Amino acid sequence: GSGSVAIEMALKATGGEVYAIERKDVAVELLRENTRRFGLENLTVVPGLAPEVCRELPAPTHVFIGGSAGNMRQILEEILGKNPNARIVATAVTLESIAELTQCMKAIPFAFTEVVSMTVARDRKAGPYHLMMGQNPIFIFTMQGGNRECGHSTP
Repeated sequence: GSGSVAIEMALKATGGEVYAIERKDVAVELLRENTRRFGLENLTVVPGLAPEVCRELPAPTHVFIGGSAGNMRQILEEILGKNPNARIVATAVTLESIAELTQCMKAIPFAFTEVVSMTVARDRKAGPYHLMMGQNPIFIFTMQGGNRECGHSTP
């Protein structure tokens, strides 16, 4: 919602272009404000819903998907249609998103896939003690397009 991933990517990709697709108007404005604040000329904010707005964008080499509004399969197919060798990272926190991404990994012939689950715990004071309270886990899906010559292999 704040565009923090897009901002970080644009800061790192000094020789590249970053396109941030956002469907919520409030998030679009915040992302534009953060783009100005950080002086990022290589970040373009694209209002709208993927995969529709993806059709007008250049072929990507790398893609980060932080949400899909239930359109994950169509988004992945659009990306791979433009660049069959694209490297894609998608995050999921809901069971529905995890199931959707798992189905996509089975249905699409990726050359490489990996899923990592991460959990963070924060402390909470309980009298003289500190308890570690688990936060929601996040699942990070990495998928490489169909070119098996890309230099990546399954772990």
